[in-house]
Amino acid sequence: MADEVNAVETAQNEAPQLSLQDIATMVQIIDVCSKRGGFEGPELEAVGGLRNRVVAFLNAVAPKDGDAPEGDLPAEEDPAESAESAES
Repeated sequence: MADEVNAVETAQNEAPQLSLQDIATMVQIIDVCSKRGGFEGPELEAVGGLRNRVVAFLNAVAPKDGDAPEGDLPAEEDPAESAESAES
């Protein structure tokens, strides 16, 4: 019983972790939701801006020696193209 309590306490004390792959996956989720019409017009500017900031962050912290995290980093899109594809 004491082992179970210690295991729970250890899990609660660990800080949440995000990898670069997790953040890249968030960008891919934004892209999928946008393509499927998951955002209304007034929301597109905020969502697109957030997406572009996240992609810029990923590009800034990506390893310079070509060793990208598992999977690909999303390419930064032109905001005008994103808005046009979301409207169609």
